[in-house]
Amino acid sequence: VYRVATVIYDITFFFTEHFLQTSDRTIDQMVQAARSGKQNIAEGSEAATTSAETEIKLTNVAKASLEELLIDYEDYLRVRNKELWDAGHPRYEAMKYYASSERLFVDYQHLLPRMSDEEMANLAITLIHQTYMLRRLIAHQQEEFLRNGGIREQMTRARLQARQQRGEEK
Repeated sequence: VYRVATVIYDITFFFTEHFLQTSDRTIDQMVQAARSGKQNIAEGSEAATTSAETEIKLTNVAKASLEELLIDYEDYLRVRNKELWDAGHPRYEAMKYYASSERLFVDYQHLLPRMSDEEMANLAITLIHQTYMLRRLIAHQQEEFLRNGGIREQMTRARLQARQQRGEEK
C-alpha cells in the first residue's frame, strides 16, 4: 500500500504542476492529501512497535486523506467535462490492469509527461481505489489489537509471567 501511495503522491505532484494554475488553492490541498496518505501509512507502521491504537489512527488518517484526494480528482474531471473511466468505459480495464501491475512502479515516471490530464487523473483515481487495501489493513490491525492488546497490556502480561516464573523457581 505504501508503494502505491508513493506513486499517487508522485502523480499528484506532477499533475498539479502541469494541469492546475499556480494560483489554484487546490494544488496545496491535493499535494497535502497525497502526502498525508503516504506519510501516515509510514508513521502508522513505525508506531506499531509501541502503540496499536496510534497505528490504527494513523492508518485511518491515510485512508481519509486518500479519499479526499479521490474527490479532488473526480471534481477535476467533472467540472472540466472530462470522462471518468469507470467500469463501463472502454479504457477502464486496461488502466485497472496497468495500475495493479509491477510495471507501474518501473515506468510510471516516464509515462507522466506523455499523459493527458484525463489519463493521469484516471490513473490516480484507479490507484486510489486500489488502496482499499487500507481498509483491510485497518481491520487486521483492529483484530490484532483485540487478540493481543496494546503494548501496555502485552508488557503487563510479560511482567506477570516473569514474576510467576521467578516465584516458581524459588
